[in-house]
Amino acid sequence: MSFNQLAVKLVSVSEENNIKQGKLIVFSAPSGSGKTTIVRHLLKQKELNLEFSISATSRAARGNEQHGKDYYYLSLEEFKNNIKADAFLEWEEVYRDNFYGTLKTEVEKIWAKGKHVIFDIDVSGGLRIKRKFPEQTLSVFVKPPDLNELVRRLKDRGEESEDKISMRVAKAPAELATAPLFDTIVVNANLEDALKDAYTLVSDFIAK
Repeated sequence: MSFNQLAVKLVSVSEENNIKQGKLIVFSAPSGSGKTTIVRHLLKQKELNLEFSISATSRAARGNEQHGKDYYYLSLEEFKNNIKADAFLEWEEVYRDNFYGTLKTEVEKIWAKGKHVIFDIDVSGGLRIKRKFPEQTLSVFVKPPDLNELVRRLKDRGEESEDKISMRVAKAPAELATAPLFDTIVVNANLEDALKDAYTLVSDFIAK
């Protein structure tokens, strides 16, 4: 099924259920760039009428993460079965056997509430959503000031092993190279400035 066919399919399901479609706000970046912090800030701004799209993943929960709040945690078999069932709007094998994706039902559920959808997803998933819904989607790439700062932030998290951090850092240059494919770039050198820039971009897009 092509990207356009999939978009039409999701639109038709929404229309059948009398669901008014909202906007799609995509934030993507290499791990450690600060996109999650920005998305959480925007979700607190009630006037934006946003709801977070919870992604599905085949990886195990970390720390205090909860199923249905941080991710929908699926077994590898469950995730692959959902791929076969065409249940995802987008999906990606980000690392070996670590799949992430957006369930179509998640977007439909948020639209049914009359809200706009905000995503915190990898660059491949973000670009797929933009291609499928070019007019409804604002795609934002969050860029760290440099790779050294990215490494520092990943280590400061204290959540992952050195090997895992090295994997993320090795992937970062390829992810950074996709930045020009997004609608706009927010450089997160100073968090306060990045939050203001992101708010203005999203507020203006929703008002169109």
